[in-house]
Amino acid sequence: MAVPYEALQEQMRLILHAWGMSAANAATTALVMADTDLHGIDSHGVSMIPPYEQRRREGRITLTAEPEVVHETPVALLVDGGGNLGHVPSTFAVKRAIEKAKAAGMCLAGVRNSAHFGAAGFYTRLAAEAGMIGMAGTSGGLRMAAAFGSSVPMLSTDPWSFAAPAQDGAAPFLLDMATTAAAYGRVRNAATEGRPIPADWGLDKTGHPTTNPHDIVGGGGFLSPLGGQAAGHKGYGLAVMVNILATCMTGASLVTREGHTLDRPGSPDIGHFFFVIDPGLLRPAAETRADTGRLLDALRAAPAVNPDRPVMVAGDPERAKAEIRRREGIPVGPNLLEKVRDIARAANVEVLI
Repeated sequence: MAVPYEALQEQMRLILHAWGMSAANAATTALVMADTDLHGIDSHGVSMIPPYEQRRREGRITLTAEPEVVHETPVALLVDGGGNLGHVPSTFAVKRAIEKAKAAGMCLAGVRNSAHFGAAGFYTRLAAEAGMIGMAGTSGGLRMAAAFGSSVPMLSTDPWSFAAPAQDGAAPFLLDMATTAAAYGRVRNAATEGRPIPADWGLDKTGHPTTNPHDIVGGGGFLSPLGGQAAGHKGYGLAVMVNILATCMTGASLVTREGHTLDRPGSPDIGHFFFVIDPGLLRPAAETRADTGRLLDALRAAPAVNPDRPVMVAGDPERAKAEIRRREGIPVGPNLLEKVRDIARAANVEVLI
């Protein structure tokens, strides 16, 4: 079923507010979630409502918490999320980091004591829209990815994003990627709707490739690092990099620690990082943005193997999908749709989708 973007956003806002979020925080969180669905990142939007409901019922998140600044310098910021979902403290941290970067040239911001923050690309896009270069990443709650060469999961999907503005009015470069072969949410969505997954996404509990998402979701299996068996050391290395920045720098819980996500009441203690850089730090910003635009345009103009599929750069496919979905609606699988409707009814809010 195709659901209008505005209706999807409002449905999530109503649910989050009924769960105890302030009106402002519910609106911000719903905006971030709906935006990810709009851009085709179906693993981080409305599909997260059922997992958030479970975590809420288990007392693993604190939806009434407000972000608190615990450390601040002209070029740094550390925010405590209070155990709430990460969308609000992350939006707060990035916006504050943008202002600091405008004044000082750069800013490194971190969030600790947080929970799932949605799609990393939302936050780097905020930086790019402000004329800044942005980087973002997050640790995760579940151990679901193998360390390269290991037979047991040691890491999470540990996504990161990089965005850079081009010349005024041009679309920015926006890379948003998991450090595993696929985001866990895509596997979870396949399990919800009864669809198989590609064999290179993950392994069953015996260490063999699987096309059954239930082997990974509740089945003891785990995701493959980006690069698979041949080059998984690259995705593995990126995942460790993200964890150093998101947890070792912020003081959030290490994913490798016994009791990770379980021993801090009301919080999984996930960490996020955001690095905002003024493109004018080394040369005039207009020159940096112009060269970025020329680079991106040259890549887009490269001869395509298939003329019907022109070469794109990171961010182009998501923007194209957003145009279609804003016009035609956001597709939501029937099983997920019914779950969200049930959650809305249980929260005593109007069912809009």
